[in-house]
Amino acid sequence: MSSKPNAKPKRPWFSSGPTAKRPGWSSQNLPHELLGRGIRAPEVVARFAHGLKLTRDLLQVPEDWVLVYVPGSDTGAVEAAMWSMLGERSVQVLAFENFGKVWATDARTHLKLEPEVLSAPWGQFPDISAVDPKKDLVFPWNGTTSGVKAPGADWIASDREGIVICDATSAAFAMPLPWAKLDVVTFSFQKALGGEAGLGVAALSPRAVERLDRYEPPRPVPKVLRLRDDKGFDRLLATGSMLNTFSVWTLEDWIDGVEWGLSVGGLDALIARTDANAAALDRWVSRTSWVEYLAEEPGIRSTTSVCLKIVDPRVTALDDEARRDLVNHMKMLVEVEGAAFDIEGHRNAPAGLRIWCGCTVDVADIEALTPWLDWAFAMAMAEYSAD
Repeated sequence: MSSKPNAKPKRPWFSSGPTAKRPGWSSQNLPHELLGRGIRAPEVVARFAHGLKLTRDLLQVPEDWVLVYVPGSDTGAVEAAMWSMLGERSVQVLAFENFGKVWATDARTHLKLEPEVLSAPWGQFPDISAVDPKKDLVFPWNGTTSGVKAPGADWIASDREGIVICDATSAAFAMPLPWAKLDVVTFSFQKALGGEAGLGVAALSPRAVERLDRYEPPRPVPKVLRLRDDKGFDRLLATGSMLNTFSVWTLEDWIDGVEWGLSVGGLDALIARTDANAAALDRWVSRTSWVEYLAEEPGIRSTTSVCLKIVDPRVTALDDEARRDLVNHMKMLVEVEGAAFDIEGHRNAPAGLRIWCGCTVDVADIEALTPWLDWAFAMAMAEYSAD
């Protein structure tokens, strides 16, 4: 049986959302002067606008794009784009993980569209040769629940007629995004920079704004998802104005994370930190016989939400419920020791582990984590065998 490791990660937070706070984070560092102020107060609106500016700077959003806040985290941002923009032309959805499947269901069941769903098994990316540039497209750049990312963007036409709505919540600030190939890019505070949950951001290209200006969807749109006013795109939203009452504390926490990202070298530095974390985990996967990536093809393997499957024959012979019990037991073992939190895969994904390797995680903590995974697996298997 593997012996219990001596060293523990200094920051044992590996959840894929909300993710680990930035190194050195403290609630005492967050400004509190505006707490309790009205959400429409000029000072509060200015602070929200400042958050959008910093976000644009760090993410390197093109100058002719606009950014808006949307309630409901990334889910709200994707839904706002879908409800406010889809219906003018046929729609395709890439469904290769949980949230792509959700967007496909919403397009069909709630928007009453007839989307063409391009699906793929867990751990794979859909057949992108079937993507039609005449149709609107909805897809996740990085499958948070499957550990699969898009293989670049060459498959998206530059002269497309449809708009591309990209759920980039576990890719933004961690992977390069091909802005020229996308029209709506959404993300939430709670992913790459470890912000508090509840707020999402939608970045809109000129083509997306033109769609909002020109096209009125044939459906009532709930207020919290409404990107249009009577004249088209609601340009007040691009000034930091809010669709409803948002949390000032959450916004200050986001600004803290973005300022940290700028201070450590900007987007390139954040991507480099992410890649270094993924490489550290990869060194362990490469030398470990009982675990493998859910995404077997390296070119589509996520560097943020890294999903792992247990390939030990004793485990693969078990049914799905038993495999989930084993993973949950491993999770319990490391959490009791304070060595790692929230390392289980998504509830709708195949049973396995999921380790967040985004930029707010330190390489040293990934390296300290992996012996604990070996120990937890050995302990869980020993207890399973004893039963």
